[in-house]
Amino acid sequence: MQFASDIQKILNKDNWKKVNRKLIAKMLSEYMYEDMIQPEILGEEGKTITYSLQVSQDKQYRYQAQKRFFDSFDVKRDTIEIREGEENKQADSAIELLIDLQGIIPMSSETVGHLIKELNATLIADAHLLGKNQKSSDELIHVDYADLEGFMTGHPWITYNKGRIGFGYDDYLNFAPEHQKEIRLSWIAVAKKIAAFQSIDGLKYEELLAEELSEKERSSFEEKIIVQGENPADYFFMPVHEWQWKNVLIQNFPEELAEKTIIPLGEGNDCYLPQQSIRTFVNITHKEKHHVKLPMSILNTLVYRGLPSERTLIAPQVTELIKGIADHDTFLKDECRVILPGENASMNVDHRYYTGVKQAPYQYLEMLGTIWRESIYTYLDEGEQAITLAALLYEDHDHKPYVQSLIEDSGLQAEEWMKTFFKVAMDPLLHYLYQYGTVFSPHGQNTIIVLKDSVPHRLAIKDFVDDVNISDQDFPELRGLSKEFKEVLRSEPPEGLTQFIFTGLFICHLRYLSHILINHELMEEELFWGLLAQSIQDYQDRFPELGERFALFDFFKPKLTKLCLNRNRMVDYGYSDGDDRPHASEFGKVNNALSLFKEKATVQ
Repeated sequence: MQFASDIQKILNKDNWKKVNRKLIAKMLSEYMYEDMIQPEILGEEGKTITYSLQVSQDKQYRYQAQKRFFDSFDVKRDTIEIREGEENKQADSAIELLIDLQGIIPMSSETVGHLIKELNATLIADAHLLGKNQKSSDELIHVDYADLEGFMTGHPWITYNKGRIGFGYDDYLNFAPEHQKEIRLSWIAVAKKIAAFQSIDGLKYEELLAEELSEKERSSFEEKIIVQGENPADYFFMPVHEWQWKNVLIQNFPEELAEKTIIPLGEGNDCYLPQQSIRTFVNITHKEKHHVKLPMSILNTLVYRGLPSERTLIAPQVTELIKGIADHDTFLKDECRVILPGENASMNVDHRYYTGVKQAPYQYLEMLGTIWRESIYTYLDEGEQAITLAALLYEDHDHKPYVQSLIEDSGLQAEEWMKTFFKVAMDPLLHYLYQYGTVFSPHGQNTIIVLKDSVPHRLAIKDFVDDVNISDQDFPELRGLSKEFKEVLRSEPPEGLTQFIFTGLFICHLRYLSHILINHELMEEELFWGLLAQSIQDYQDRFPELGERFALFDFFKPKLTKLCLNRNRMVDYGYSDGDDRPHASEFGKVNNALSLFKEKATVQ
């Protein structure tokens, strides 16, 4: 029986209980934050609160947690127990908790069924990570960017963060980033009459292909087209993922295969490693070559991991816009020295029939495309090391934080290290927002910190086309944008634009980083958020002429709309096949801890 021995080794009782307890603590923490559960307070001792969550007449979950800024909670996993009748036991089943919450959280039966599948897949992946021959944090700070991604544990906020619906267990072992298996990309020829190629100014298709494929590979692919009785000049070559080819493309493009408007060509020679997003690949044979982003029609976290056609096609133009801003701004170019790996070329193939379906499920409109993104390695100076922001949340098997190892290696105190980090991260993000009404979604995967001697040195931001949004205000800096740009890029009102940094960075990343620093006694919570507030104030003091925009995009408002990621899937959106990608749910307001520091920061 395939996988039997491996499964028995990975899914042992001890590991299964450990990963379940960790996930239960996360579920309780995040469901409290998103106001989906309201447990009763039984008592308080210092900063520690004892809670009781009644799930039925005779069953309750009791646990301890510390309340943190931004209405957050740090639930202590070792304290969670179930009291049912006269019996007390340690809570060790995340699925049992989900089932118990049906009477509290208004989830449909369909949603609960799919969530069980996603939570089990997440737990299996967590068990693999727990059983992995893991490096210590002290060792990991010296690991290369592409390899480091394979040690990450997934989205810090979403509880079903490795659901990957569509993968079989064999696919999981072959393609999940934590297994760090090198793959070769498959290639197909697509008739130019059904495909669209776009690139930045000055980059031709033939030049891109010469960069990505050797002359021998190109000749071999051309011969395969000739054998089919076709002319290679009538085709584009594009890479596809083997999983997408076997599970999506053959089934959905049989007519094109029959008519030879799509011709399979075989594998390329270069080896790639998947990154945390699963569908982005780093070329490790030639690190200077483009990173490749491909559609993989699996449902993971909130969305199918396809490539939206209209955004894929406009990616090179967005690159020219974003990089053009930095090239003409001395603060971004010379002081911040911000790195912007460009999405230099893209290709898209629309489906002949799905595009004609009114309100077709969006997953069927994102099946075949490619984005070629500049390699981060081409931007690094001597002595610089790139890490994704997500790495700062990693803790090794002995619970030592990666960020602690960096701080120790840098020789700086935690306060000075974090002060440097906030300046490096916030200055370019704030400048794009305030000066140009343009914002990124700076979450853990899209944001790269470039270190030098283990100290934050520069910021790199990627994934423009999926996560760049612009202001709906009449800013002079945005008046030159074409109608096409404004139709594809989302235009947001002031708070909506502010939310990309407030929720995308502060809530989705920094609150977890603060938990780590607090729990390991590296920094007090007030100091952490005070340093962030001061970095924003420092930027504003540097550019006082932008005062009206500081008020417009206000990070110091006492309350902001609370965006919710778990609630989206569990309550609002479920698993329906809608015609648009689901967005974060809005529910109530979050108390903004930065408002506590505004006056203090201004005085300083």
